Amino acid sequence: MSFEDNEIKQKEVMQNKSKSYGSIIGLIVAVGVAAFFAGMYASNINSDQISQEDLDNAIANLELKILQNKLPTNQPPSPVKISADGDPFFGDPDAPITIIEFSDFECPFCARFHIQTLPSLFEEYIDQGKVKLVYRDFPIQSIHANALPAAVAANCANDQGKFKEMHDMIFENQNEWNKQETTDALITFSKYATEIKLEQNTFDSCLTSGKHIDEIRKDLQDGRDYGVSGTPGFFVGNDEIGYVELKGAQPFESFKKVIDAQLEA
Repeated sequence: MSFEDNEIKQKEVMQNKSKSYGSIIGLIVAVGVAAFFAGMYASNINSDQISQEDLDNAIANLELKILQNKLPTNQPPSPVKISADGDPFFGDPDAPITIIEFSDFECPFCARFHIQTLPSLFEEYIDQGKVKLVYRDFPIQSIHANALPAAVAANCANDQGKFKEMHDMIFENQNEWNKQETTDALITFSKYATEIKLEQNTFDSCLTSGKHIDEIRKDLQDGRDYGVSGTPGFFVGNDEIGYVELKGAQPFESFKKVIDAQLEA
């Protein structure tokens, strides 16, 4: 077989594979990691037998691969002051170290951080008065259709002093509402308001009026100005010592390394 014939044959094989994995790649492109997933699924998973568990495991493996390339962080503090903008926060308002998070309620990596890493941050730093965490909205509507309504719901709950309760409810039940049409997702958020005992009419009116959309858009623009391009994104520090940027749903140990160094400075 000539070189040209061999090259044509290889192209035909690749085209056939592309058709076979078309539905997978469509999902992969949405999270920007097509090459990694394509190789992984091609070698390990039959395309007709892909389950949600397979996808979750692949995402977890990718996340670990990304984090291995980022740790340890030697990034110097950013000279830019990162504004908390009066947004909801967890912890002592006078804590010496602040984590400013830009997050998307529909982002699976954001949910992973809040379910797996945030509890350890609470136990070791936030509950001890050493750190406060400010939550700023960064909904990526192009791939997360219900991210903005979820952000509005959380801010409406904050009006009644229950941001954390709604925040936790939304992240812990992400797989319920992220598959819904937006109108159905709004009904789901209203149900969550009932479960956490908000004043229902006030919450529903806030939710459907879009009261907090301008504030959420300001968070989004501020995040872009600070160089945030994906979620979750974190800035750790304070105005005096500057901020260290951490990207992605990094493990507790990554935050611990930065926070301990800053507390000792």
